[in-house]
Amino acid sequence: MTRRTRLATERTYLAWWRSGLTALAVGLAAGKVVPELSAGASWPYELLGAGSSLLGIAFIFYGHRRQHAVETALRLGEWAPLDARVAAALTATGISLGAADRRRGALRGLLVNPDS
Repeated sequence: MTRRTRLATERTYLAWWRSGLTALAVGLAAGKVVPELSAGASWPYELLGAGSSLLGIAFIFYGHRRQHAVETALRLGEWAPLDARVAAALTATGISLGAADRRRGALRGLLVNPDS
């Protein structure tokens, strides 16, 4: 195992953390800040915020598990592939939250500007 490999592994771990913290920030903004600034029902934003926060927690949790698996594999001279099921679940969750946010934005635009 080389120093370069170890540093690449560390950068990847930090990327999981950055993704998790970003999703947590989006969750806070969508669930707490946006409902206070907008008129109408707040539950859709709170639901999006909760979903984004859960996604952030999942990124951080899985990033930790992944880091541990990769470090163990490196010590043994093996390879630790990314779990395709986890990757698919995180991708599907992100796409679902993004689509729900877009739908919510489109509906809000129609309600604010019904003539457009």
